[in-house]
Amino acid sequence: MGKLKVAVQMDPITAIKIAGDSTFALLLEAQGRGHDLYFYTADRLSMRDGRVYAPLQSLQVKDVQGEHCRLGEEKNTDLSEVDVVLLRQDPPFDMAYVTSTHLLERIHPKTLVVNDPAHVRNAPEKIMVTLFPNLMPPTLISRDRATIEAFRDEHHDIVMKPLYGNGGAAVFKTGSNDPNFGSLFDLFSSLFREPWVIQRFLPAVTKGDKRIILVDGVALGGVNRVPAANDIRSNMVRGGAAETTHLTEREQEICNRIGPTLKERGLLFVGIDVIDGNLTEINVTSPTGLRAIKRLGGPDLAVPIWDKIEEKITLAR
Repeated sequence: MGKLKVAVQMDPITAIKIAGDSTFALLLEAQGRGHDLYFYTADRLSMRDGRVYAPLQSLQVKDVQGEHCRLGEEKNTDLSEVDVVLLRQDPPFDMAYVTSTHLLERIHPKTLVVNDPAHVRNAPEKIMVTLFPNLMPPTLISRDRATIEAFRDEHHDIVMKPLYGNGGAAVFKTGSNDPNFGSLFDLFSSLFREPWVIQRFLPAVTKGDKRIILVDGVALGGVNRVPAANDIRSNMVRGGAAETTHLTEREQEICNRIGPTLKERGLLFVGIDVIDGNLTEINVTSPTGLRAIKRLGGPDLAVPIWDKIEEKITLAR
């Protein structure tokens, strides 16, 4: 494979914490393979007469926090002139995010966008997972109070979370006799126009919420994320602790069931969340976990991700 031009669409790179950043892991691997890197943020995308542009800055990365990036001068560039765009800005999955997928769809697949922007748009993490209801805990998507209360009466302890949130933000556990439920409902009603996700609470979350990485539909590694004391959220940005893990028979079954769908939709790099054998999310926008898996002695999954990207570009030429 010759040298590729790789543009990364992400949040401001100067502000990231590289120790846990999967995008940075991908950039390190790409640079190590000799590819040319370029950076831009989603808000700088433009489309003129059907062609998509961004002010690219050449990028060099170094695995030292605070010295981790060196950026060149901006050059407005037609993105059809690059080989790969890594779609890696974090949610929230709002209309700005949706718009960026529409723009990137204009250049894909001539320029390979990872993940496929049309299917990222059509498969937000907390909705795509509902394609597999028999792999999930009981799940409701609604903002109707009577419907939510009936679900709560059936399952007693439930978890409520924003449909398009990320990183464990605004995730609440509530129960049948919780006097705060009315206030929580009012809060969600004022903050979110869309429905919410309501799931039966899984007590085994205290033992961990497993993040499993699939590359082109195949499970290649995982990390168990254990919530901090007095918290149900296992996200590492919320204080969760990473532990080594292996895939159980049930978890492998889940991966085998969903893998073909992910591959068919061009979702090359996916992180799923599993609690006690229950699939809870399929993360396709900007999944994390690569650096934690490697730090705990597991494989460097940036390698097979780039192997697969290079394979797809070779086949397309």
